[in-house]
Amino acid sequence: MASLDESLAIMAADAEFFRLFDQDSAEACGRSLYSLLHPSSPGLLNRHFARLAEGQRARFVERMVGIRGEEVPFSGELTGIAVRSDSSPAPSFVVVVRPDDDSAASLTGQEDAPAGRRQLLSRLDAQILEGVASGASTVQLATRLYLSRQGVEYHVGLMLRRLKAPNRAALVARAHSMGILTIGSWPPRVLPEFVKDADNRRGRGRRTETPRRRSAATRPEATAPAPRARTAVPGVRTAPVMPKSRAS
Repeated sequence: MASLDESLAIMAADAEFFRLFDQDSAEACGRSLYSLLHPSSPGLLNRHFARLAEGQRARFVERMVGIRGEEVPFSGELTGIAVRSDSSPAPSFVVVVRPDDDSAASLTGQEDAPAGRRQLLSRLDAQILEGVASGASTVQLATRLYLSRQGVEYHVGLMLRRLKAPNRAALVARAHSMGILTIGSWPPRVLPEFVKDADNRRGRGRRTETPRRRSAATRPEATAPAPRARTAVPGVRTAPVMPKSRAS
């Protein structure tokens, strides 16, 4: 549990809150709550906190993805409660974070922790994952991405093994829990930090081709063949070749 001021800055928190986010009080207090959450969280949570501030509701419960120690994401529920006092017209807030069971196990070291914010998907994998998350079928993805059905299934199978998910529904849930997919937007999108950058590889390929073109362009031209000497034919007189005089 943590106490927030009207700007959602952390004023105080209990030991469990600091443990979940791998922070101490000196590091966390004074920071925005959003600095500990997935980058797409403000777009979803701002509406809830605005309704609390306006008195339209007393509390809310929403899904969230937190970031532990700037590296390991975990999923859970965030409960927000408005706290009002006579001394200040602006309310403050109390938030309670409850991690999911699988996330709690990974945070306590009972199973392998998620991969974190690493570039683990190719651009094609990201497009397929976005399609699966939005409910597209294999045939629809194959038509959209100019692949065969077997090609789509191959890439889905790779992601199932990589994210340790038994089926497509679990794959989408796992991607959400790791913070790979955006929260509160439709259709869901894969965040750029999880996609391998293929532009650098293409740029390196273009740079390696350039010296070849230059070497071909700077290659010395072949020398022209020397004129062939006239061959004498028996019985035929040939006029002697007079040397050219220099112009005076």
